[in-house]
Amino acid sequence: MAFRHFAQQTQGVELLQRSLARGRLGHAYLFAGDQLEELETLARTLAKTLNCRKPVKTGGVATDCCDECLACQKIDHGTHADVFWVRPESKMRQIRIEQIARRDESPARVVNEFVNLKPTEAEYKIGVLVAADRLTPQAANAFLKTLEEPPARSVLILLSTEPQRLLETIQSRCLRLNFSGDHTRPPNPAQLKWLMQFDAMAAGGRKSLLGRYRLLDVLLQKLGEIRSQVEEAMTARSPLQHYDEVEGELREKWEDELAAAIEAEYRHRRAETLLLVQWWLRDIWLATFRSGKSGSAVEGPTPAAMVSLLKFPEISGTSAIAGRITPPQALENLQVLERTQRLLHTNVQEALALEVGLLKLHL
Repeated sequence: MAFRHFAQQTQGVELLQRSLARGRLGHAYLFAGDQLEELETLARTLAKTLNCRKPVKTGGVATDCCDECLACQKIDHGTHADVFWVRPESKMRQIRIEQIARRDESPARVVNEFVNLKPTEAEYKIGVLVAADRLTPQAANAFLKTLEEPPARSVLILLSTEPQRLLETIQSRCLRLNFSGDHTRPPNPAQLKWLMQFDAMAAGGRKSLLGRYRLLDVLLQKLGEIRSQVEEAMTARSPLQHYDEVEGELREKWEDELAAAIEAEYRHRRAETLLLVQWWLRDIWLATFRSGKSGSAVEGPTPAAMVSLLKFPEISGTSAIAGRITPPQALENLQVLERTQRLLHTNVQEALALEVGLLKLHL
C-alpha cells in the first residue's frame, strides 16, 4: 500500500508527508494506534517511500512510494536487505535484549548492529520494532543507546498499541504520530448479535449458578472463535507460508514470532470483546436509575437523558437486569470487569479469571 490508500488515517499520514516534504525526516518515530497490523503497514509504507526508485514527490522530495518498483516489492515481501523487523518472540510476547544488542557469538542479526551498517542497496536503513511496548527493561535500556546516537541514513520506527508502557526516555526520543481510530464506532453486526445473545441469557438466568456458567460458556466459545480466526489470519500472512526451504534457525525465529503475533492479536481482540460487555454493563448501570432502585448516593440522569446515553438501546435485557439490582451494585459490576481486564494483562489463567469475574457480577 501507498500513503494515498490510507483513507481512514488522513490526519496522521498528512502530518508525516508534510514533514517529509519539508525535509524534516526524524531519526525515530513512534506510531501509536489501535491496530498493530495497520501500524505495520504504515511503517512498511514509510520504508518504501524512503527507498522507492520511482517515488511520488512534493517539491522534489519523496512523500509517497510508487508501490510497484523492485524496492517496494522487496519491502512488501520482507526480503529487502536494508529493512529489518524486530518482533516479540515466544508466548511471553517479549522483545529480548538478544534481539537488540549482540551478547554472544550468535550469527543472528540484532537491530543495534543492523542500523550501524551502511545501506546495502537503498538510501536508508530502516529498523521496525513491532509492539515496542513489549521490550524487556534490559532490551529497552540497550536500545536507548541507539536512539541517543542514531547513525546517519537510518530510521527507527516503533509501533505500539500501548505506548504508555514504553519508557519515558524512549518516548521522548521519538516523533510520535497517532493513528488511532474512532473509539465511538458502533459494533459490527456479528458483535452486536453475540452481545444480544449474551444479554438474553443474562436477563433470563437471574442468580442461578448454572446460569452463570452458561454465560461463561457463551463467552469462552466466542473467545475460542476469535482465537481460531486470529490463528488462521496470522498464519496465512507468515513468511512460513511463502518460503518452503528455510534454515532451521530462521524457521524457529519465524515460528516464535508467529506465536507471539497470534497471542498479541488475540489479546487485543479479547479486550475488544470484553469492552462490549463493559459498555453493556454501563447501560445497565444507567438503567438502574430509571428503575427507581434506591441505594445510590449519586444523582442519576433523567429518564430522557438516560435513553440518549445508552450505547445499546436496542438490547432488551438491560431493563430487566436493572430492575433487579441497585445502582451501587451496577457500579460494582463495572469495577469487577475492570479488575478482570487488568488481571488478563498478567499471566493469570484466562478461564479462571473470567469465571471469577462472572460469578461476582450482580445480575
